[in-house]
Amino acid sequence: MLAIRLLAEPERLDTLALPVRPTDGGESRAEPVPVSTALPASVLEEVAALVPVTRLTGAPGETYAHLRPGRTPGRLLLVGTGDGAEAAWRRAGAALARAARDEMYVTLVLPADATPAATRGLVEGLLLASYRFRLTDTGPTPSLTGVDLVVADPATHADAVEAARTTGRMTALARDLTNMPSSVKNPQWFAEQVRSAAADLPDLTLRVREPADLAAEGFGGILAVGAGSASGPRLVELDWHPAGATTHVVLVGKGITFDTGGISIKPVPAMKLMRKDMAGAAAVVGATLGAAVLRLPVRVTTLAPLAENMVSGSAFRPGDVVRHYGGVTSETTNSDAEGRLVLADALAYAVRELKPDLLVDLATLTGANAVALGKRTGALYSENDELAADVLAAVEAAGEAAWRMPLPADYVEYLGSDLADLHSSPDRGAGSVTAALYLREFTGDLRDRWLHIDMSAPSWADGDDAELTGGATGWGVRSLLRWLATLT
Repeated sequence: MLAIRLLAEPERLDTLALPVRPTDGGESRAEPVPVSTALPASVLEEVAALVPVTRLTGAPGETYAHLRPGRTPGRLLLVGTGDGAEAAWRRAGAALARAARDEMYVTLVLPADATPAATRGLVEGLLLASYRFRLTDTGPTPSLTGVDLVVADPATHADAVEAARTTGRMTALARDLTNMPSSVKNPQWFAEQVRSAAADLPDLTLRVREPADLAAEGFGGILAVGAGSASGPRLVELDWHPAGATTHVVLVGKGITFDTGGISIKPVPAMKLMRKDMAGAAAVVGATLGAAVLRLPVRVTTLAPLAENMVSGSAFRPGDVVRHYGGVTSETTNSDAEGRLVLADALAYAVRELKPDLLVDLATLTGANAVALGKRTGALYSENDELAADVLAAVEAAGEAAWRMPLPADYVEYLGSDLADLHSSPDRGAGSVTAALYLREFTGDLRDRWLHIDMSAPSWADGDDAELTGGATGWGVRSLLRWLATLT
C-alpha cells in the first residue's frame, strides 16, 4: 500500500502535482488553484502560462504531465479537482495514482482551503486506484511507493488520513479475498485469513464453527450447500465489542467460495468468475476489522457463512427440503439459488441468539441485480425508511452506489410451498426482489430493523475506472465503515 505523508512544507520535489479547477466563469477551461505553501515563483509562473494551453477543463480526474529537464521539479502533474468536494478529490487521487505510477514519489500541494473531507477522498482515491493483485512477480508493476501531501496544518487532516488509510487497507483485504482463485480459497482458508487479520486487534473475538459444530447446532442451510464439496463449510463469527458500546449491529455476508451451481450447474460463461461469490463475506469482515482499527464506539458482530457449492454424489438435489437454524424448512428446486440458504441460517441465528439492534446483510445474491440496475449499483431492500436513508447516505458519501428497491406484498405468495414452510427458489417474480423477500422471512422481530443489499453486480469491475481496478472492487467496505461511524 502507498505510504502517505502529511507535511507542512514539501521535502521531495522531483515530481510535483498541483490542482486545477474549472474557472468561475463557466468556460470549458481550467485555472490553477491557490495552494497552501509557497513555491518558487518560476514554477507558479510556468503553471499559469501552461494551464491555458493544455485544454484542461478542471474536471475531476483530468491529468496533464509536463516535463522540465534539468530543473526542479523535473516533472509537473496538473490534476483536475472539479468542485473540490470529497467525491471529486477521490477521483483526482485515483487519477494521480495512475498518472504517477512510474515515479517513485510524488508531492501534491493541496489548496489552502482544503478540508479534511477532501483529504480523505484524495487518500482513498490514491490507495484504491493503486491496488494490484497478482500471484506472480513477473510483468510490469507500478514504481510509485509514496505520496507526500502538503497542507497548511497537517494536524487538522491527520484523522481524515487515518480513516482513509484504514478504509483503503480493509477494502484491499476484501479485494484480495475475493480475487483469490478458488484453487486456494475454500471455507477453511477464508476462516484462517480472518483469524490472521484479527490476531493483533484488541476487543475482537473470533469463533469458527466447523462441520461438526454446524450439524450439532442445526445449521442445515450451510450444511446442505456445502455437502457436495470435499472442503467442508464453516461459519465465521467475528465480534468487535468495545467498552461502552450501546448499539449492536450484526452484519451478515454471503460466503460461497466457489459456486458451480451444484446439480443445477451453471454454463461455463456464468461459472468462470464464481470465485467472487464470497464478496459479501469479504466486505462485512473488512468492515468489522476496520471498525476495530478505528475503534468505532459501536458493537459489530459479523457472520460469514462459508461453503463451496460443488457437484458430487453428496450434493444436495433440486427438490430437497432443507431445515434451517431454528427449524424453518425450505423447498429448493434450484441448487444454484444456494446463497439465500446459507444466509437464512445466519440471519435466523442472529435474531435468535445475538438479538442486535440492527441487522444488515450483503450478498452477491442474484444476476437479476445487474439486469435491474447495471454493473455499478447495488439493490437495497428494507422496510425501515430511516435505516434505508442512513445507509444510502453512507453509500453515497463513500463513493459507491445503491438504489432502494421495493418489497411488494403480492410477490410473497411465490414463496409458498406444498412440502415446506417456504419455497427458496420460485420461478416467478423479479429475481432480486423474491430473494430479498425470502431472506426477510428469517428476520423475525428484527424485520423492521433489517436491511439487505444485493451487490452481485458492483462486486466486480471489468476494468480500471477511477478508484476501481479491474477485478474485485471490495464493494461495501467503504459504505459500511461510513455508516458504522454514524452509530455513536
